Amino acid sequence: MEQTTTATKTGNIFDWQVLSRLMAYVRPYRRVFYFLIFLTVATAALGTLRPFLIQKMVDVSIDQGDMTGVNRMFIWLIVLLVGHTLVSYLQTYYGGWLGQYIVRDIRVDLYKHILDLRLKFFDRTPIGVLVTRNISDVETLSDVFSEGLAAMIGDILQLVFIIAFMFYIDWRLTLVSLSVIPPLLFSTYVFKEKVKKSFQEVRTAVASLNSFVQEHLTGMSVVQIFNNEAREQQKFEKINQEHTRANIRSVLYYSVYYPVAEVLGAVGIGLLVWYAAQGQIEGTITKGALIAFILYNSLFFRPIRQIADRFNTLQLGLVSTERLLKLLDSKELIADNGTFLPTTLRGDVRFDHVWFAYNEENYVLKDINFEVKAGQTIAFVGATGAGKTSIINLLSRFYDINKGSISIDGHDLHEYDLKALRQQIGVVLQDVFLFAGSIADNITLGNKDITEEQIWEAAELVGARRFIERLPGGLHYQVMERGATLSVGQRQLISFVRAMVYQPRIIILDEATSSVDSETEELIQEAIDKLMEGRTSLVIAHRLSTIQKADRIIVLDRGEIQESGTHEELLRRGGFYAQLYQMQYVNE
Repeated sequence: MEQTTTATKTGNIFDWQVLSRLMAYVRPYRRVFYFLIFLTVATAALGTLRPFLIQKMVDVSIDQGDMTGVNRMFIWLIVLLVGHTLVSYLQTYYGGWLGQYIVRDIRVDLYKHILDLRLKFFDRTPIGVLVTRNISDVETLSDVFSEGLAAMIGDILQLVFIIAFMFYIDWRLTLVSLSVIPPLLFSTYVFKEKVKKSFQEVRTAVASLNSFVQEHLTGMSVVQIFNNEAREQQKFEKINQEHTRANIRSVLYYSVYYPVAEVLGAVGIGLLVWYAAQGQIEGTITKGALIAFILYNSLFFRPIRQIADRFNTLQLGLVSTERLLKLLDSKELIADNGTFLPTTLRGDVRFDHVWFAYNEENYVLKDINFEVKAGQTIAFVGATGAGKTSIINLLSRFYDINKGSISIDGHDLHEYDLKALRQQIGVVLQDVFLFAGSIADNITLGNKDITEEQIWEAAELVGARRFIERLPGGLHYQVMERGATLSVGQRQLISFVRAMVYQPRIIILDEATSSVDSETEELIQEAIDKLMEGRTSLVIAHRLSTIQKADRIIVLDRGEIQESGTHEELLRRGGFYAQLYQMQYVNE
C-alpha cells in the first residue's frame, strides 16, 4: 500500500512546492501557456455577455418596438456565440495540447531516471508500482492542464464576471440570487473532501492491481504448474473488490452532491422569480432584468458545481506529481563520476579485501581477495547463497561495495566512466531475458552501429547461425515476450551472440549451462570456449565438469573464500571442492 502524501497529511489545499516544480515543465511552452490564460479569460468574459445583451434587447428594443434594434442585437448575439465557440475550441485544444506535451516530457524524464537507478532500488520496489508511476500517474497530469488548473481558473473568472454583471443590472436581485450560496458552498466543500479521499484510495488500489497483475502474469507458469489458479483468482478478486469499493464511494458522493446542487439552484431561481414578480407588479424590475437573472442563475450554479470536481482533478494531479517527484528525487542512482575512457582493456581484474552487503551489515561477501590476469579464466563454485553472483554483480557495478576495492588494469572501478566500463564487459546470465521484437533487435538492443554482417559473424563463431537461419525470417524472426517461442538452449545461444557482437575484453558467465540438456550443453560449451578465447573470463557453474580447464577455481561458502587452485590441486587437497566433485560424480 502506498503512503499518504504530504499534502494530504498536512491538510493543505495545495502543495505549492509541488505545483512550482510542475510549472517548471511549462517553461518550454510558456507562450502557449500565456495564450491559454488569455483564452481562459476571454471564454469567461464572452460566456457572461449573452444574458446582458438579451436584457438590453428586451428592455430597450422590444419594449420600444424598435425592430431595427432587435435585428442589430440579434446579429451581435450571433457574433458573440460564434466568437465564444471559437475561443472555447481554442482553449480546449491548447489546454489538451499543453497537457500532453508536458506528460510526454515528464514521462521521458521519469523513464530516463529509472534507467539510471541501481538494482538495489528494483530489489525492493514492485514493478507494478513503477508502471503505475510511469503511465497512470503521469497521464493524470494531463488533466491538471486540460480539466484542472486552467478550467478551474476559468470557472472562477466566470463567477466573478457573472456577479459583476448581476450587480450592474440590479443589486437587489443579485442578493436574492446569492442567498442560496452558503448551503451550496458548504455542500461543495463536503463533497470535495469526500471525493478527494476516495480518489486517493482509487490510486492506491490501481497501484496494487498493477503490481499483482504484472507479477502473476510474469509467473503464470508457476501458478499453473502448482494448480494454484483458484487461490490466485481469490486474491485478485479481493484486490479488485477494494478498487471497486473505492470507485463506488466516489460514485456515491457524486450521486448525492449533484442532485443537492440542482435543488439549491432551483430554489435560487424560485426565490428570484418570486421576488421579481413583486417588482414587476410594482414596476421596479424590468422583464429583461428577470430574464437576464434567470440565465445568469443557470450560468452561476454550473461553474460552482464544476469547481469542486475540477478541484479534485487538480488535487489528484498534484498527488500524482508528488509521487512522481519523489521517484525523480530518489538518490539511489548509480554513481557515475568516473572520467577514465579506455578504448580497450587488457583485462586484469583484482578484488582487494572486498566486503559487500545488500542490506546494511548483513554481509554476503566477506574479505574477498583474488586476482585474474588478462586472458585467464577463473571459476567460482559453492552452494546457493555462497556469494558467487554477488561477485559478478560488483564487477559490472550493478551494486557498489561497502569496503575494500575492485580494480581493472590497475584502475579502481569508480575511476571508469560507467558506460565505457560496461562496454568492455560481456555478461551471459542463466536466465536469459529476451524482449518482444526480432532476433536482431534482441542481439543489438537497438544499437544502430552493429550491422547484420557483424551479427552473422558472431552467430557463426558461437554456433548459433544454423538455428537462426532455420527460423522464419532469420534475424527478423519475431520473438515473443521473454523469448517464449524459443527453447532454453536457443535463448542461451542468442545471449552469447549478444555478448560477442560488442567484442568485450572481460566475459562473465553465470551458470550458462545449468538449465539445458546434455546435447545442448555440448553445443553451448563449444560456444563458451569460443567466447572465452583470448578474454578474461569469470565463470559460475554448478556442473563442475564445465570448469575443469579453468586457470583457477575459487570455492565460496557463506560469503568467504574457502579454497582456491586448479582442478587437480583442489582434488588432491580433499577439501570443499573435492567433496562437491565427489557428490556430483556419484549423482551422475
